[in-house]
Amino acid sequence: MTHKPPLIGCTTYHKVADQNPPIEIYGLMPSYVRAIQAAGGIPILIPLGLNQAELQAIFDRIDGLLLPGGGDINPDNYRGDRQNPTLRDIDEQRDWVEIELVRQAVAQEKPVLAICRGLQIFNVALGGTLWEDVQSQMPQAIIHDYFHRDTRDYLAHPIEIRAGSRLHQTLQASSVRVNSLHHQGIRDLAPSLVASGVAPDQLVEAVEVPGHKYAIGVQWHPENLLEVAPVMRSLFTGLVTVASNGHH
Repeated sequence: MTHKPPLIGCTTYHKVADQNPPIEIYGLMPSYVRAIQAAGGIPILIPLGLNQAELQAIFDRIDGLLLPGGGDINPDNYRGDRQNPTLRDIDEQRDWVEIELVRQAVAQEKPVLAICRGLQIFNVALGGTLWEDVQSQMPQAIIHDYFHRDTRDYLAHPIEIRAGSRLHQTLQASSVRVNSLHHQGIRDLAPSLVASGVAPDQLVEAVEVPGHKYAIGVQWHPENLLEVAPVMRSLFTGLVTVASNGHH
């Protein structure tokens, strides 16, 4: 029997391209696509604008799920403050698609890797809450938003990894340096998640579902670190390996 590479579904964002007239796009940064390919998986882009049945049909066919970075999550999804002036790029359609997919992936033990915004929607989908803006709301916060300060592969701060966690097994390290390109973050952890990594200011930087085959969320962007921190490749390899074991 020939080994078929697993299909990894990747959610997308909605953007309006600055053309005349403007055109709408569903997209994903190539860095995610390349990271999945390098790990031996085949990335499948999941568009927004699908109904429940169509989304379900895609979910049933994919072997794993990747939730990429992106804009802010609507605070209505976590009883947050819709009036916070820092909120940007809210997309309710994307929130809905990703919340549906997270709940399914957890319920059906489908492997999932959630990155940056992905970690936040993962937490929200399972009942957790967010800081609408870490810098202004979280006491003792260090700088987390290096978006306009440095390159995407700048290793901004260390994180401490919980011994015995799935993340610890995957990265084979008790601490790593990570990039940091976010202004929102986990406030209250969802009941079904455990924190497997924290920043120096104790902000939760990694989560996982205990007992799940592979359900990891990270607050940093490992897809931008494959050259400067090759250990990050193992996050994608882990996803693809478990995904290929699960399909026939």
